[in-house]
Amino acid sequence: MQAIMEPIFHVVYLTTVISLGIIMIKKSGDNKYFKLFGYMSFVLGLGDSFHLIPRIYALLTTGLEANAAALGFGKFITSITMTIFYVILYKILVLRFNIKNSKMLDNCIYGLAFIRIAICLFPQNQWLNYYPPVSWGIYRNIPFTIMGIVMIYIIYREADKNKDKDYKHMALAVFLSFAMYIPVVLWANINKLIGMLMIPKTLAYVWIVLIGYKQFRNYFKESKIINTGVEITS
Repeated sequence: MQAIMEPIFHVVYLTTVISLGIIMIKKSGDNKYFKLFGYMSFVLGLGDSFHLIPRIYALLTTGLEANAAALGFGKFITSITMTIFYVILYKILVLRFNIKNSKMLDNCIYGLAFIRIAICLFPQNQWLNYYPPVSWGIYRNIPFTIMGIVMIYIIYREADKNKDKDYKHMALAVFLSFAMYIPVVLWANINKLIGMLMIPKTLAYVWIVLIGYKQFRNYFKESKIINTGVEITS
């Protein structure tokens, strides 16, 4: 069952986020806010594809352990692109809420991202090993988790201040993504079933992308109505 359902899930996920990313990039014109959403979605899908495509291949052929090197390299790439994902999301927040005097926040987010990526580059991570050391999984995820906590706080603070329901949902989505991810980092090597938490974690990321895409569609739909004087139905 896993060899059938999991590849289908991954294909649908990658197709969705990459396609939405390309649509937003191509159709945003000079709108930097929505273009950033497009880049964020595309980076998410592209980065995850380095891990998920080898995983699909492994599930359909010789198994996960026999493809440890490809899966490990994919996890390495995904770890970096997920960090970039949150940096782009931070830039989206600064634009959306016109956050001023954000030098301290900038230094915090960019500094944590740099530390996270730097730790990922250490050979002690043993990315190509099917059973890499859990300790290094924890080390590289400490700055990432702090980054997530800061992001959740900023998103919810600004959403509450501006009565923005979409971004309150986004704060919840980011919270859920970390709540699902942390147990996987700590205990997936002990109990493989915990790895299934990656599915709701992935759905939380899709939710973040869909929040941006919904705003993108509504914005350009309203712009067309204003420019043409004709109401458009979807």
